Amino acid sequence: MRKPIVAGQFYEADEEKLKEEIEKSFTDGPGLPSKERNKKFIAGIAPHAGYLFSGKCASYLYKEIAESQLPDVYIILSTDHRHNDNKIRISIEDWETPLGIVSVDKELGQSLLTKEIIIDENAHKQEHSIEVQLPFLQYINKDRKFKILPIIFSTASIEMCKRLAIRLLEPRARKLAFIASSDFTHYGVSYNFIPFTKNIKENMTKLDKKFIDYILKLNSEEFLDKVVKTGTTICGISAITTIIEIAKQMHCKTRLLNYSTSGEISNDYNHCVGYASILFEK
Repeated sequence: MRKPIVAGQFYEADEEKLKEEIEKSFTDGPGLPSKERNKKFIAGIAPHAGYLFSGKCASYLYKEIAESQLPDVYIILSTDHRHNDNKIRISIEDWETPLGIVSVDKELGQSLLTKEIIIDENAHKQEHSIEVQLPFLQYINKDRKFKILPIIFSTASIEMCKRLAIRLLEPRARKLAFIASSDFTHYGVSYNFIPFTKNIKENMTKLDKKFIDYILKLNSEEFLDKVVKTGTTICGISAITTIIEIAKQMHCKTRLLNYSTSGEISNDYNHCVGYASILFEK
């Protein structure tokens, strides 16, 4: 069982307080989801910071998911903050949060394994970026059973991202939906990223919107190339690149649902992170 490591830090550890925190994220943002389940969710990008800072932004994507038909499995792609060895790491253990147990599709995870796609539970035990997505999924699916497949990887080549996208889209008897967990620009001394010192809010938004535009145009090559060359501190580069490749193969349209920064909450733009919710739809 993968135990929560950021409950009480990134989100409330108490079950009822956590539900209230998630509800506040919705009411501060797009509003609570309706009970209609008529939409079809294919893929999206959501942030993975503390709910105080990124919960509102994330709620825009989760409202779309909540109002959609339930897939068999949510594939959650995210960053591996601790490795840089061109490996893709899957967890097949079930995951626990204050809202209960989330089941993992173990059979699907096993079916994806290659020399570069491996099972590594230890890597997942200390990585928060997938865990932060789970209470939102549990809250919106409280009356619906669902499974996940957690996948993390560090900076990867475009070829590696394309190979993973192809394997994830191979024909199988499952309805899949995809979530990329990523924050955008991390600005400040502690992130070793200070490309500008004046008009930080405006310049940070401009920088993030440039990379968001590559995503909205489904331009995975340009997105990955420019992020690497500029050293921009978007943490889920490979997850985003892979989900663009998936969206291209599925002929998706794109929509930016929300963009915000931690500075809007902290009023500290000298130490700031950008967040975006992006939807890929038919």
